[in-house]
Amino acid sequence: MRPRTIFLLRHGQTDFNVRGIVQGSGVDSSLNETGRRQAAQFFAAYGHVPFDKVYTSTLRRTQESVQQFLDLGLPHEAHAGLNEISWGVREGTRITVEEDAEYQDVLAGWAAGRTDVRLSGGESPDEVAARQRPFIELLKARNDEQTVLICMHGRAMRVMLCQLLNYPLRCMEGFEHSNLCLYKLEFTGTVFTVKNFLDVVHLQAIG
Repeated sequence: MRPRTIFLLRHGQTDFNVRGIVQGSGVDSSLNETGRRQAAQFFAAYGHVPFDKVYTSTLRRTQESVQQFLDLGLPHEAHAGLNEISWGVREGTRITVEEDAEYQDVLAGWAAGRTDVRLSGGESPDEVAARQRPFIELLKARNDEQTVLICMHGRAMRVMLCQLLNYPLRCMEGFEHSNLCLYKLEFTGTVFTVKNFLDVVHLQAIG
């Protein structure tokens, strides 16, 4: 079996991203003008790729980011397992490491390997990983899908990459992300490897 190609994409920019407000799985925001332009730039760069399937989370910002691919009639499935981590009662509020002690403590705990901790009412990385596993098994099993596009969310994507590449979740901060960034992976049937890391060339090429 020849290697399969997985395009793992973060959604485009939303107004919440600009304002530093956490969205999580409970805020179903749409792309802003910049996000729609980013989506168009990605399509201009990769619209020729013969994707066998497009997967998104159930949140509209991921589906809007790949809408032009869906308009081509490509097969599409939305999976809740791809949704962003829940930030609990803090969703819809502005939190930063510098200004928020609870957030700082949680991130420090994750980096130290305590990936079972969470913000109040939210999910832990362990819980996100658990709900992603059925999707990962589905992805591995669908050998007929040679080239796949997956659009999801920043924190959830970090968790997903750790799982696909067999890193402990405490390493997830090493997988940087930005709006409409691409991680391109190859899957041999047993092993995933990263071919493109934090790729944003498609955003720069068109201005």
